[in-house]
Amino acid sequence: MSEIANLKPAAIWRNFHALTQVPRPSGHLEKVQQFLLDWAKEHNVEAFQDPAGNIVMRKPATSGYEDRKVVLLQAHMDMVPQKTPESTHNFETDPIETYIEDGWVHARGTTLGSDDGIGVAAIMGVMESADLKHGPVEALITRDEETGMYGANELPEGELHSDILINLDSELWGKFVIGSAGGIDVTSSLEYKPVANNQEKAVRVTLKGLRGGHSGLEINEGRANANKEMVRLVRKAIAETGARLASWHGGNMRNAIPFKAEVVVALPADQVEALKALVDKQRAIIEDEYRGIEKNVEFFVEDVENPAELVPQEIQDNLVNAIYACHNGVVRMIPAYPNVVETSSNLAIIDIEAGKAVIKILARSSREDMKEYVATTLESCFDMAGMKTELSGSYGGWDPNPDSEILNLMRKVYKDQTGEEAIVQADHAGLECSVILSKYPGMDVVSFGPTLLSPHTTTERFEIATAEPFWKMLIAVLEQAPKK
Repeated sequence: MSEIANLKPAAIWRNFHALTQVPRPSGHLEKVQQFLLDWAKEHNVEAFQDPAGNIVMRKPATSGYEDRKVVLLQAHMDMVPQKTPESTHNFETDPIETYIEDGWVHARGTTLGSDDGIGVAAIMGVMESADLKHGPVEALITRDEETGMYGANELPEGELHSDILINLDSELWGKFVIGSAGGIDVTSSLEYKPVANNQEKAVRVTLKGLRGGHSGLEINEGRANANKEMVRLVRKAIAETGARLASWHGGNMRNAIPFKAEVVVALPADQVEALKALVDKQRAIIEDEYRGIEKNVEFFVEDVENPAELVPQEIQDNLVNAIYACHNGVVRMIPAYPNVVETSSNLAIIDIEAGKAVIKILARSSREDMKEYVATTLESCFDMAGMKTELSGSYGGWDPNPDSEILNLMRKVYKDQTGEEAIVQADHAGLECSVILSKYPGMDVVSFGPTLLSPHTTTERFEIATAEPFWKMLIAVLEQAPKK
């Protein structure tokens, strides 16, 4: 058994360890859904799977607490499946291998899944305990949050009976989130008829080793986007060496900053060395531009078998120009809160090969008008390349309520337990609170959690020291929940 199973508080770590043993990548949740239902049955917890694939649990009030408002604890069951290039991990079959280093829990070569496995583990701890004092408690563990908030979007109305929603998907201890950004998926596609390859040689150009990161929480940290850096090289290679594009694959998650991209290009044999020199020069430019941010940049060329087909030249040029022009990163900050991102876009995934080009972007904003603006900007950019753009998966932002009753209680509990004032702010990340509120508008909502860093990347890590105060605060808030 992993050493994390013996950490304190046992209610969180024992359950989180159990979750790491169950495959739960987004889109493949059958095993974790059954695990949660079996676990609930074993612990005599009322539970069911709803038509959306969410797991709902209920626990009656402790004797004497029946007059308290009903509290909904909410987290998501899926995790982002990212792994290092050398990892052989299969997210659909293999458990996550964890280890402890310098006070943090890590995973070997993969994402850890503390986003949002820690929230799920905390829910399990509350539901299984016979010692806690609390009013009526519901739990909602949603499906496929990371790929489009599908579980929350498909949540049936009338299923929940709670007055208060405590979301357990925030990632900095001591910070209470009372608002979040909305988002929309922008998918541009184009089918083309490949042309025969008449070039003499072919190479694969790979860019990897970038930090990547969460496309909401870390979009303002100036990290390199592998697709945007690759297009700088590809455009030069076409202009200076006569290279022709055969394929492009970059990024694999809509809500993660891509840390790797690779292209296959064909070119005259006497231009291969010139291309290698361009790659070396571009690597040096990236290292200089991102000094202090990107420390492990790898940019290299490998010989490959010459492909039979290429992207037609005019389509190739249009695609490259559109990718080059496509906005990536922060659009603007919130004017009233200049340290918080308002609107952004993440050029997440590019797949070009075998007669089809698909480009996927996640645009975010805490303002609906700006979300529409940035989505239309992106649509216009790819329209000029002859691509068809689909806007999907739209979810609204969550408007802050600084006078929230549950927020005031949590601030008081935090001050009583730590002697410090909590940070209260809106986040640029997308939280399911906004979607749930659209179906249950009367709920009073706050999100909080312990500290984890670099979610959605293979350097995701959880700070052990924040688990105990997080758990202590959660059970105190449940005990002190307001009366009806």
